Amino acid sequence: MRIDRVEVSVVAPEVQRFTWSHDLPEQYMTNTIVRIGTDEGLEGVGGVSNYTSHAFDRYTGETLRHLVPELIGVDALDREAIWQTLWPRVFPLPPQALSVIDIALWDLYGKHEGQPIWKLLGGAQSRIPSYASTPLMEDVPSYLRLIEKMLDQGFRAVKFHCWCLPEKDLELARAARKAFPVDQVEFMLDAENNYDLEASIRVAAELEELEFRWFEAPLMDYDLPGYRTLTALQQVPIIPSGNWIQDLTAFQYALDSNCWTEARTDVTMCGGFTGAQKYLQQVAAAGKRCEVMAWGNTLISTANLHLMLGTGLCSFYEQPIPYEPYEYGMIDVVRTETDGCVSGPEGPGLGVEVDQAAMDAATLFRYEHRAS
Repeated sequence: MRIDRVEVSVVAPEVQRFTWSHDLPEQYMTNTIVRIGTDEGLEGVGGVSNYTSHAFDRYTGETLRHLVPELIGVDALDREAIWQTLWPRVFPLPPQALSVIDIALWDLYGKHEGQPIWKLLGGAQSRIPSYASTPLMEDVPSYLRLIEKMLDQGFRAVKFHCWCLPEKDLELARAARKAFPVDQVEFMLDAENNYDLEASIRVAAELEELEFRWFEAPLMDYDLPGYRTLTALQQVPIIPSGNWIQDLTAFQYALDSNCWTEARTDVTMCGGFTGAQKYLQQVAAAGKRCEVMAWGNTLISTANLHLMLGTGLCSFYEQPIPYEPYEYGMIDVVRTETDGCVSGPEGPGLGVEVDQAAMDAATLFRYEHRAS
């Protein structure tokens, strides 16, 4: 089954924008979509999200111009060989560029087999608990109102993206736990790589007292000595952001040296499903779990849901809220059900359908390569 067409679209809808830290402006959310067609008429679709300040991202789509010509005429089912061929060996490329190709190839593979990707990855579970992943809110009362709303919808866990200022973040953590006991809701705090080690130790100690489920990204992912020190204190569980370590050897080193209580990565940051399997095999061998990200547009969050369900190494699905801005251009979406869980798609491949007319209406640019 040979690839005879590859189309790249950079979609930039004008939807509500958010930020996740006091020092970031509201972020422009771009959805870069790849469609891979074959001589047997099957097509696979994949997408990756980018978040940029001041304007929409174009670099992922432009990077793909240098990769997609290599796909024409290649066996679409030979995903490992394609992954190895495209992996950069001289200068690094944006990781989403390789990932989106691999995701589209797995979508195509799932359609070829008539199975959802999570079953092809092992089918460890069909449902998973979900947490509401917040944007930065205006003040503490706004967060408390949001928690109440999420509980009414069935959520039993909430992760705070907040100011990333230790004392202000702790003010929120204390108020949230005072208002909502641990048997009612679990909380997580994401500091978006903003703290230093001293502040991280102080915040971790208090989050432990407040019975938070985990403390995410207090330090830059590359600060492995800092993470080792923090994790060794055995306070609240510590996990990284999962965005920065994109090399299997470095990832293995971090696992072996106990830098984190649990690992974290994202199918769009580690080379798609083909790469993610390698990462999660390392996690399983280390006896840890991997709290996979699912922030982003529906194509991205759905891909990560497949990874979670297929491997069974994740505790929660990350549900970005509010729903609507992340669902732009989709007919099928993933939403948390009234029991606080999400279910795996039953359709083949990714199992979600794109609203092509909506995507076309928000497309910044598009190009295509075809077999001659």
